[in-house]
Parts: sequence; structure tokens; C-alpha cells
Amino acid sequence: MAQVKRDAFPFDKSRLEANLISKFFYAPAFEIYGGIAGLYDYGPPGAALQANIINEWRKHFIIEEMMLELDTTIMTPCADSKTGEVLRADHLVGGVLEARLAGDKEARGQEALPKDDAADKKKKKKATKTKAVKLEDSVVAEYERILAQLDNYSGPELGELCRKYKITNPDTDNEVSEPQEFNLMFASSIGPTGKNPGYLRPETAQGHFMNFNRMYNYVNRKLPFASAQIGRSFRNEISPRAGLLRVREFTMAEIEHFVDPLDKRHARFEDVKDVELDLLDRHVQEAGATTVKRMSIGDAVANGTVANETLGYFLARIHLFLVKIGINPKRLRFRQHMGNEMAHYATDCWDAEIENSNGWTECVGCADRAAYDLSVHSKKTGAPMTAFEQLETPIVYEKDEPILNKKVLGKTFGKDLRTIQTIVEELDDANVQKLKGELAQGAATIVSPTGQEFKLTPDLLTFERKTIKESVREFTPNVIEPSFGLGRILYCLLEHTFWSRESDAERVVFSLPPVVAPTKVLIVPLSTKKFDHIVRDVSLKLRKGGVHSSVDDSSQSIGRRYARNDALGTPYGVTIDFASLQKGTMTLRERDTCDQLIGPIDEVIAVVTELVQGTIDWDEALTRLPRYDGVQAID
Repeated sequence: MAQVKRDAFPFDKSRLEANLISKFFYAPAFEIYGGIAGLYDYGPPGAALQANIINEWRKHFIIEEMMLELDTTIMTPCADSKTGEVLRADHLVGGVLEARLAGDKEARGQEALPKDDAADKKKKKKATKTKAVKLEDSVVAEYERILAQLDNYSGPELGELCRKYKITNPDTDNEVSEPQEFNLMFASSIGPTGKNPGYLRPETAQGHFMNFNRMYNYVNRKLPFASAQIGRSFRNEISPRAGLLRVREFTMAEIEHFVDPLDKRHARFEDVKDVELDLLDRHVQEAGATTVKRMSIGDAVANGTVANETLGYFLARIHLFLVKIGINPKRLRFRQHMGNEMAHYATDCWDAEIENSNGWTECVGCADRAAYDLSVHSKKTGAPMTAFEQLETPIVYEKDEPILNKKVLGKTFGKDLRTIQTIVEELDDANVQKLKGELAQGAATIVSPTGQEFKLTPDLLTFERKTIKESVREFTPNVIEPSFGLGRILYCLLEHTFWSRESDAERVVFSLPPVVAPTKVLIVPLSTKKFDHIVRDVSLKLRKGGVHSSVDDSSQSIGRRYARNDALGTPYGVTIDFASLQKGTMTLRERDTCDQLIGPIDEVIAVVTELVQGTIDWDEALTRLPRYDGVQAID
């Protein structure tokens, strides 16, 4: 295959965005009314690209991993009264410090924003009101250290950073208040009266946990198993200003892999153990650095960098998926959550971050959530959410079982008897022994979850020593959760595959892999009705072969028609001309190199179908069809 020079022109974000809008990959929602920040509509190429990414995701995960697919409601009944400020504190601090570092580089005569063009650079400078000012070396080092561990700061710590470094609102230069928690869920109501509060879901995960028992029975009560869901989620972003990277309505693809907490091995880990990843672990970040370590996932699990095989397996599979659909592996890393940003219940958590013109953006989160979700829902509802293991050798042990004197308790505590009974029944063995010891001293106090205290005496509660024989182990499964933001992945993919031809910066190309390209084949006939029957025949055969094709029979030159579809990411094109009438041949063009082959129409259709299906590549196609020498039949 001919070599293509893609770096003839520097990345131009304004040209990218202009092309995405003009080709209607996406556009602001309600645009004719002025638009609403954080809401976008996908046009034909954008909708097709998203659908193809989802289709490949389903094949890569749901089908290959034999997952259970769900489709659960977007409504979530809950109550949350927290409110917040209009500026997101971590984004404010990060944006201002990055702008100051950019100004420092400019003052030193360095290129501050290598990925953006001059117009975008001017736009960013205006937005942050940052002048080109040289900073002390120690200040530069301090800013870089803060940025490296920005996600590790709590709300009060971010407030302290704002005060220490005199960080103000970049739009107004006004001081900012102390950071406050903000409810990111969109409020709604359930039912005609509006009295039942509800929220649009911020993630799809909870639908999996609600249905755990049904799924566990569906798989004949065997672990491990995984469920998956693709659907809309909603977050009331404070200031969505980064296009598709920060929106209020988006599509997520989430997996919940349920596993025995005592055995987090994965049956297919051997298949991926040699996959190498760029890992940014918590220790490097907490030291104020961002240097990645490249290692195989097998080594990362073996040396404890990644907590367990199942988590490591999914990190590798996430990497393989992103690279397959066209993400540049050199601009992909996995960043481990630091102590303050990791959920208190999580064992380990990694984000797949993709570099783009806005920096490193989290596009996939992969966490070991332990037993938190199932335990919380079970405790809240009283519904057991456990799994069972038949033991080969029964376990025999003795334990003290609390015996309540319900008759006396009822007279003493009345309607609180049920509360007392629930508290005692939920005591683990350690707390049973503690309670027994206190009662032996005369009295003991137990406390309900709401803080209500009850004083018990030996006449109300006694203990009976029992021998327990367990043939079945009961436990709450742990969950490994990969969560994909498909809109962010889609945007990063468009950035990574966008370039201009060496001959003309305006001749833009999206080098989208055929597996996700919106249209696979462009049919280009010479502008005459003589070819209509051939066009119909070729189009029908491609569609019957499952190949999405389109026809461009406009009056423009063939070169212009191909260029127009290069900017839509169409990987292949076939030309129908007088040779097609006279000799029954057709040319086949490859998008990136503009190489052309020629052959009998049916042979070309067979080759391009295999190219689209991924069973052959262009080098293989070169052995199947001769190169086109430019000689056409004469009318």
C-alpha cells in the first residue's frame, strides 16, 4: 500500500469542527431557537457512526463474552436536596493553571498549544484572559504537580487552591465562593399528580442491580456472569463547554460482571495477559508526575499494580476495542484513581483516558465496586441479593444464637419490638459476643440505624449455644464495572482520524476504519443515464451483501465527489464508466492512498465486500485485482 503523509498540515481544530457541522455529523440541538448548551443532535453520518460503534461494542463484549443484555428504565425514584455553584471547581482550577502554564511557554518563546491552530489559540487566550507571563521555575513545577493530582483534591482543598493561587472566574475576574456539592441529576416526577419525585438516571448501572436476582436465576444460579446495557443517561452539567466531551444527555454502554469475592480470576485471562498498556498508577500521580509505565496486563496483575485478573482482563479488552474502532494507541492511557477520588467501597479503579485537543479525557471507567451496590439495595429493601456455593466439605462450627423474650419485650417496648428484633437479627458474630458480654454485666444498649437507643436486660435477651453445619456458602457477589461514554469516544475517534491531504489543506479526510465508517462504499457513475441500470445492479448486490453504500450521481467531477465523501470517512469507492458498459469492469478506490484497482464488476463487488467485512485488507486486495492504469473506454 502506498504511504500517506498525514502530518503535512498541523491539526486544525476549527477546520475539524467546521467539517463536522457542515457534513452534519452533529449540530447543537434546537439550533434555530439559539440552541441549549450541552445538548446535541446527531445527523446521518454521526448517527450511523454511533450506531456502528455500538454494533461493534455489542459484538466485542456482549456476544463474545456471552453477556446478558438489559434495557431498563431511565427514571430513578430518589431524593437529593444538595445544590451547588455554577462553576465546577476542579475544572476551574485546572483550566486556569493550564492557561497560566501556556502563557509561561509563550513568554519563553515555546509553542504553548501544539495541537491547536492560531485561531483556536487566540480563542483560548481570550477566554481565560491570560497574558504571556513568564513564571518562576518553582511556580511552574508547583502548577504541574497540582495538575498531575487534580482529581485527588477534595472540595475544601480546591477552595484552598483558589485562594492560594488567586483563581477567579475567567469570564468575569470575580472571586469565587467555597466549592459546594451539586446534584448532577435532572429532577422530574413520576405519576400524574407530580407528588412522587424522580430523577433521570445519571448512569445505567442501577438497573442491573435491581434485577440481579432475576438474572442470577436466568443463568441457573452460577457465577461469574455479566450483564450489559446500552442506553441514554443524563447529567445536569454545570457549564458544558467542550462539545461532545461534556454534555447533558449522552449514550452509555455499561457492563456489570458479578463475581465471587473469594475468586476474582478470569477464565480467559490467558488470552489477554500479553496485551501491553500504558498505565499511570496512583503512586506516580500522588508524587506529582504523569509518567506512564508500559507493561503487559499479566505483569500488572502479578505485581499488584492492577488488583485482580478480572479487572485486568477488562482493561485489556477495553484497550483492544478502542484500538479496533480507530483510537490511536499512542494517545490512549489507563489512569488509576487516587485515594481521595476513588469511591470508599471500591477495591481498585482505572480510567481509559484518550488524548485530544482538550487534553486527556476519561472515556471509559473500569472499577472493582466490591459488594457495595447489592449490599446497599438489599439493606434498603430487605430483599436478599446473594449467591450460593455448594461446599464439597461441610463446615461445622458453634455459635451463640440470640433468643428474644418477645412477650416481655412487647410489653416493655410495644411497637418498637419489630425494630429491636431486626437489629438483633442483623448482628454479626463479633457484635453478638460483645452484646453477650455486656448483658453478663447487667445491661446492654443497642442502636437502630436512625439512632434510636434501646436498653436490654438479661430477662429480655438470652443466648443459646448451637452447633451449625453449613453445606452451602452464602455470599454477596462483587462487581467489576466497565462503563463507556460513547459520545466522548466518538469525538476522540473523529479527532484521531482527521487529516488534510498534502496537496490542499481544505481536502480533509476522516480515516475511519471500515468497521465503524458511516458509509462503506461510494458508487460514482459518470454523469449520464446510460449507467443507471448498472448503478442499480451494483447497489443491490452490495446491499444484499450487507454493505452500506450510497450513490453520488451529481454533475461534479468524479474527483470532487470522492473528496466530498473522503470528508465523510467513506473508505472505498467504485467508479462506473464506459468501460463498465463495454467491458463489464469497474474500478475500486481506497480512501487514504487513492490507490485504484480494476476488474470485472462482480469480482470487484466480492473484493470490496470482504474488505468491509474485514476478512481481507488492502494488501490482499492488491493480489486479487490489478492496478488501474487510468485508461478508460471511449464513448
